[in-house]
Amino acid sequence: MNANLSKHWTSLLGAALVVLAFITAFQYSIDEGWISDAMKIGFGLLAGAGMCVGGLALALRRRQAAAGEIVIGLGTSLLYATFSFAGIYYAMWDSSVVLLGMIAVTAALTAYAYRFDSRLLMNISLAGGLLSPLLMQPETDQVFQLFLYLLVLNAAFFFLSIAKGWSELRIVPFAGSWLLYAVYFIHFDPPMEGLWSMPIRYALAAFVFYLVGLLAASWKNDRCFDGWNLYLGLANGVLFGFWALLILEGDLHFAYILGFMGIVYLAAGLFTFRITGKTGLASVVPASLGALLLLLALCQVGSGMAAKPLVNVFVWGGLTVLLLVAGRKTGKVGYTLAAVPIWFIVGLYWYIVTWDTPRGEWFGVYLPFLNTGAAAWMLLAGIGFYLSVTGVIPGLAKSMEDYLSHVTALLSHLIVGGLLTLQIMNVFDEYPKVHFPLGLSLTLSVVWGIYALLLFLWGAYRRQKLFRLFGSAVLVLVACKAVFLDLSGEQTLYKALVLLVLGGISFLATWINGKWKADKEAVGS
Repeated sequence: MNANLSKHWTSLLGAALVVLAFITAFQYSIDEGWISDAMKIGFGLLAGAGMCVGGLALALRRRQAAAGEIVIGLGTSLLYATFSFAGIYYAMWDSSVVLLGMIAVTAALTAYAYRFDSRLLMNISLAGGLLSPLLMQPETDQVFQLFLYLLVLNAAFFFLSIAKGWSELRIVPFAGSWLLYAVYFIHFDPPMEGLWSMPIRYALAAFVFYLVGLLAASWKNDRCFDGWNLYLGLANGVLFGFWALLILEGDLHFAYILGFMGIVYLAAGLFTFRITGKTGLASVVPASLGALLLLLALCQVGSGMAAKPLVNVFVWGGLTVLLLVAGRKTGKVGYTLAAVPIWFIVGLYWYIVTWDTPRGEWFGVYLPFLNTGAAAWMLLAGIGFYLSVTGVIPGLAKSMEDYLSHVTALLSHLIVGGLLTLQIMNVFDEYPKVHFPLGLSLTLSVVWGIYALLLFLWGAYRRQKLFRLFGSAVLVLVACKAVFLDLSGEQTLYKALVLLVLGGISFLATWINGKWKADKEAVGS
């Protein structure tokens, strides 16, 4: 705030009190019925215009410039109060008349303030312009006239705020307009049925206006998108979100509102980054907020459906992939640090809920390993193996990185084990009339034995002893299960077949171990 405005802040307070006195007198005259409405309007126009002319004469004298601006501000405030009375309070003027009158007065006021850098004048006029409709609430719904009134007021004051860098001419209209929206909403209690009711139209119009206006202000201000512009932008989204959720409750799921706002803020953040060329607070905050809102919206997709857990896995798994890609492209460890815990939590969540989640059939036909449930397992396993192979956290000490690589690989193999187990179980559940000679228990033993062999192969490929030990443990457990649990009650031929298969797998594991040791010794020599 400049020195002149700081010096005359008491004048600004006095002008606001005088405006309140005018408005109170208007209301009192209405209650008492002293003079006709036409006479009140005529008096307001004459008094306001007269004060503007007299104030202009004083302002042209250098020593009395501040006093002249105060008088002009009072005159314009009186004119605004008259427009509010004639167009909003009593609806005596058509909306086009209100619009023309507002444009004429505001354009003249703006031109003068722009020419003479009259910040004090604009603040007094702004106070009068916002106080008039705030205090003179009509008995009938004349909100469209109020909309035109505020549109002209905001456009002019935002223009001067951008052109002159006067931040209060953005802050006060923003706060005043949303306050007026709340006051008139409560006062009229308008109908809110349907997706395109009048309250949501006005809220959306205000949201878009301030979004564009604040971006323009940032652009003009040496492409500086932080500070008050950032704070007001965030407040704008919060206010619109509140009213949209309130108005559209029952007509539209809140996920769509969050999704819309997420797209808007994500686009604003990307636009800011594109303009500034740097990932500063002004681009990261709206982009992060937009991404969070989009995620919250996407997490609501499928609400009430049995397949909701599947949607959650794909949404958060997709986010993990995006974070990993961003980390590799930018070289910033923060993206990976965010991706790893998300992957772990989603994997744990999927292990808990997958047993009661629909199989994800396509076209009503269940195909093992070719369904959305299997795709969720594969997505999680693929992320884990990618982390294990490429490195969980780039730049970490080798010993710690090797440890994390082993952990993520083991977890990924557990996911693969879950995939194999659940898909085989689903086959038996889905086709109960089909005769499977081995039965579910023996089939799982064979599958887990093959899985143990895959662990040996992975250990040989990655030259990691841990997986040879892990595969050995799985193979021993499968053998114990087959001997002590699965074979009771089974036909002798199937017992022999399963034992033969497990024995073959054991021999293959021995061969892989021997080859792995030979290769290791060759590398060592």
